[in-house]
Amino acid sequence: MAMMISVRMRLKGSQVLVRMFFVLSMFLSPFIHTANRINMSEGVTPVSHEIYQLHMLIFYICSIVGILTFGVITYTILKHRKSRGVKPAKFHGNILVEVVWTVVPLVILIGMVYPAAKVLLDMDDTSKADVSVRVTGIQWKWKYDYLDHDISFYSNLATPSAQIEGLEPKGENYLLEVDKPIVVPIHKKIRFLFTSQDVIHSWWVPELGIKVDAMPGYISDAWAIIEKPGIYRGQCTELCGMMHGYMPIVLEAKTQEDYEAWLNNKGQDMDVAVAGDIGTMQLPALEPIDFDDLPKVMDKGLSIYKANCTACHKDNGQGMPPVFPSFVGTSIVIGPPEEHIKILLLGVQGKAMQSYADQLSDEEIAAVITYERNAWGNDDKEKYGEYAGSIVTPQMVADMRVELGLKEGRK
Repeated sequence: MAMMISVRMRLKGSQVLVRMFFVLSMFLSPFIHTANRINMSEGVTPVSHEIYQLHMLIFYICSIVGILTFGVITYTILKHRKSRGVKPAKFHGNILVEVVWTVVPLVILIGMVYPAAKVLLDMDDTSKADVSVRVTGIQWKWKYDYLDHDISFYSNLATPSAQIEGLEPKGENYLLEVDKPIVVPIHKKIRFLFTSQDVIHSWWVPELGIKVDAMPGYISDAWAIIEKPGIYRGQCTELCGMMHGYMPIVLEAKTQEDYEAWLNNKGQDMDVAVAGDIGTMQLPALEPIDFDDLPKVMDKGLSIYKANCTACHKDNGQGMPPVFPSFVGTSIVIGPPEEHIKILLLGVQGKAMQSYADQLSDEEIAAVITYERNAWGNDDKEKYGEYAGSIVTPQMVADMRVELGLKEGRK
């Protein structure tokens, strides 16, 4: 009889454990299902794989240590609680215990040092690169210079301002889309050299396992061998001013054949990363503009304005005074055009307005100034005077470069 009762109690206990396990599984299943989304990505480069493996190794070590530590604490609290009538022992110190809890963590830390040091050394080895690209951080854009080829361009935020201001639904790649992505080949060692023109920025692309600060007056570097073609996105992760959140990074990895075709076109026939995984559109061929044709000049100026000016001065030209001045009926756009040209070529000392002398060609500067002086009602001569609605030509910009002692602009 006693044996049957004992068996029943064991069976009942087993059923309780099974039920507890089932309830626990139901509770944890959503977390297990989303673990891959919560965890860091393995990436698409050897370095990103090593970082991921190191991360998981440390995670498992910490988990085991945590489970053992809190298991012992929980057991001790329950086993030796006062309600059970346990009397506390009276002793002072235990050499063996103190040696164990000093030596065991030391051994664990030493065991973690080797794989961590190996990853750091691998990350630092930028030798024998097949492609070298200098990355320059500028408030608030990136400049890419291909040191092995005569290719240089700026990469600006391409998210429409209507989305930023909440006037339209946000796209799939909100604030993570640019007008010109950096293009690199797969299966080649790429060396990135990072610097800055103004303040400290940080170039971060998670899928590449790269996060490096870009500091003025200093060169940092990193490398990557990308394993498969695709578009990989990142952003600046160092607080670099008011528009810090508007410095996305888009990298397009191409096959060697496509990359060579891109090089042969001097990077002009590049794809523009827009919403969607690999959704792209072709840039139009660059053609000289007839500055006697005001509508075409305005169209060109609008495209330059949206790429370089909208983030600060807004689509409607109202800006965000006093930090970013308005372009509607203000002295900048209704005064002498020479002063307007100077501002774009020299920037404004101590302000967020940077120099565009090296960033835009004479034609682009002339087009965007003409746009600003003719948009938003600024062409009303009766209201604003003789300079309202004036047209600025590339020759006027070139002459101002000579007067200011600046080098020839970008072609």
